[in-house]
Amino acid sequence: MPDAPKKRSFRKYSYRGVDLEQLLDMSNDELVELYSARQRRRFQRGLNRKCMGLIKKLRKARKAVEGTGEKPDPVRTHLRNMVIIPEMIGSIVGVYNGKTFNQVEIRPDMLGHYLAEYSISYKPVRHGRPGIGASTSSRFIPLK
Repeated sequence: MPDAPKKRSFRKYSYRGVDLEQLLDMSNDELVELYSARQRRRFQRGLNRKCMGLIKKLRKARKAVEGTGEKPDPVRTHLRNMVIIPEMIGSIVGVYNGKTFNQVEIRPDMLGHYLAEYSISYKPVRHGRPGIGASTSSRFIPLK
């Protein structure tokens, strides 16, 4: 009996034991109960107009490419403190880091995190690289 090629099965994503399809169908109150304390507090205090505007722009961008199979246009934002919700999955967001907009594609495993976590705002320190004024040996550089 010849070996049939195995079909590749993709792992179904679940957030705290709830499938992605169920997350999309949940109301905001049910969804907030799944988040951690800081995110729950943020939603209980209410989303401001800027956050609602970002969600509306993401909806509009996804609706424009609905059925074509393409990725939606990136939506630029300064809202680094926006919590990622299930409705945003599949969208592309340009998150401002103080200098440029870093494009972030929202995936299911990003749920409950902030947009800022995916757009680093500083250049990490590179230790051990001598520069000007680092030591006496690097002070003098002969021209020829």
